[in-house]
Amino acid sequence: MGMKRALVSVSDKTGIVDFCRELSALGVEIISTGGTKSLLAKEGVPVIGISDVTGFPEILDGRVKTLHPAVHSGLLAIRDSADHQQQMKDLGLGYIDLVVVNLYPFQETIAKPDVTYEDAIENIDIGGPTMLRSAAKNHAFVTVVVDSCDYSTVIEQIREQGDTTLETRKQLAAKVFRHTGAYDALIADYLSNVTGDPLPERFTVTYEKIQDLRYGENPHQKAAFYRKPLAPSGTLTTAEQLHGKELSYNNINDANAALQIVKEFDEPAVVAVKHMNPCGVGVGESILEAYEKAYSADPTSIFGGIVAANRIIDSDTAKLLSEIFLEIILAPGFTEEALDILTKKKNIRLLKMGEFGSSKERKSSFVVTSIDGGMVVQESDVHALDEADLKVVTERQPTPEELKQLLFGWKVVKHVKSNAIVLAADNMTVGVGAGQMNRVGAAKIAIEQAGEKAKGAVLASDAFFPMGDTLELAAKAGITAVIQPGGSVRDEESIKVANEHGIAMVFTGVRHFKH
Repeated sequence: MGMKRALVSVSDKTGIVDFCRELSALGVEIISTGGTKSLLAKEGVPVIGISDVTGFPEILDGRVKTLHPAVHSGLLAIRDSADHQQQMKDLGLGYIDLVVVNLYPFQETIAKPDVTYEDAIENIDIGGPTMLRSAAKNHAFVTVVVDSCDYSTVIEQIREQGDTTLETRKQLAAKVFRHTGAYDALIADYLSNVTGDPLPERFTVTYEKIQDLRYGENPHQKAAFYRKPLAPSGTLTTAEQLHGKELSYNNINDANAALQIVKEFDEPAVVAVKHMNPCGVGVGESILEAYEKAYSADPTSIFGGIVAANRIIDSDTAKLLSEIFLEIILAPGFTEEALDILTKKKNIRLLKMGEFGSSKERKSSFVVTSIDGGMVVQESDVHALDEADLKVVTERQPTPEELKQLLFGWKVVKHVKSNAIVLAADNMTVGVGAGQMNRVGAAKIAIEQAGEKAKGAVLASDAFFPMGDTLELAAKAGITAVIQPGGSVRDEESIKVANEHGIAMVFTGVRHFKH
């Protein structure tokens, strides 16, 4: 049948003039609306107004212009149906072979910090998605384009064979429904948040692909990296990669784990992560001191790991970082001298994150975890412990220094896989026990790693002690203070053991399981 008539109406006008000029040169009649029509006419591209097709003016400030039988019959008519052909003929209606539409910029509108509810609602497109869906449904006969990246393919096929191929139309139709589905999901999410219903009866989310990954956790698994619309700054999805090969699936997960931990601290802090667990965390007067502590916490495990800092990396810190093999360094930024040093290492990835903001400014988002046949959704754990929330349950009060280290350890243990135990001293981790099937096992690992450093250290536990055995182990290692949620039916047993050994223990009333 060939391509004879196109309907073009776009908000994003990238490449549209050249595309329509080529369509016109190929003998395709162009119908258009509003600003698109004005632009094409100004550029000398022959164009017909939508009102000339519908016989009805654009009304209600442009809210109603394409919502008309003359448009949708031209899109939805089954071309090889004799009945449809006769109806179109009897009514004097023409077919539309190509639809080129992209939608009102709803995402860009709600991204504005001063956007009003009224502005957001006004940028919900109605006619555009309706035309797209009509054309995509009838892709057996109609070509539909929602992405300017597809203009060249469409032009090439029309030039070569007078129309697009069915396979191309199928692919373009699938892209349309992904596009409109994402558009509607974003609107649903916005309105759900406005109305205070973030976990509604239907949870619709949409993400846009950043890149395909070489593979997933293992080479036989396919994977891709996606970004949530309106992702905030200071996240991996908005980071600028300054150096190194592309991130892998495991890199991304490890880097995100490191980022979440370092954001807990407002003072200069460095976090080293291996397999999504911290192997060393340090806080200091400078980022150099913080790194030295994070490194000395576990100089073995940091090898081949991920390092996150919450301050700009300077040359002195870069020199130390360059001395070992690291997969990724992420930080708010890097000095020119630091970049000169680090970029000499070919394979290291350097990620510029921008400013993180204060730990107290962190906002909860939603964490989506897929399971076989579904998913579970929860708020992210951004609970910040206030010193006033602590309840001393032992005869001995923690000293000011012990209290400082307890709060440090609590910030770290929150991000360690459960069952989790963290030992801390001198503003650094000295032992980490992660992901064990029982709490005593986690404590044994942390104490063994700490060695002599366990003496005088404090212990943080992500959940309560079901009995006093962990406290017995801590006392034997020389640990002087403990922070834990409390809440066990056998709390008194743990308190008794702590008192017998002169250990100060505080309850937080908050658990930090991380599975």
